[in-house]
Amino acid sequence: MRILGIDPGFGRTGIGIVDMTGGNSVHVFHDVIETPKEHDFGVRLLAVRDELREVIAKFKPDTAAVEQLFFSNNAKTAMKVGMARGVVLLTLQEMSVPFVELTPNQVKQGIAGWGGADKKQVQEMVARLLKLKEIPKPDDAADALAIAMVGGLIARFPGK
Repeated sequence: MRILGIDPGFGRTGIGIVDMTGGNSVHVFHDVIETPKEHDFGVRLLAVRDELREVIAKFKPDTAAVEQLFFSNNAKTAMKVGMARGVVLLTLQEMSVPFVELTPNQVKQGIAGWGGADKKQVQEMVARLLKLKEIPKPDDAADALAIAMVGGLIARFPGK
């Protein structure tokens, strides 16, 4: 099963793809969709949609996992990230890619075994579990790989 993990954002959206066979995940691809700050917000959302469509067309994931929006003290930023997340979900729906939604704590628990794990611990476990020589960069891509791995387990074993 091929899983697309997405760490949504409007400035940078992390993308990670893994193939899962049995309980093992194999790294396929990771990157970020970056949108220039000087572009209008609507143009940035279009860029997220267009680049995500290209990734889906190229890698043909069986399912996707998208991180849920966590609470932010900055309401303006949270709203913009929420809108980018909506574009991601709409794009997945339009391209007929089923998806699961994960909380940040679910991702941390699934990768590091503890919902309170910090970002560095999660990234180190991503590299270790995928047998990578170094932590994937940038951070958003490493997070997306973690989301893909946990999402793949949830998609394979729903209700567990």
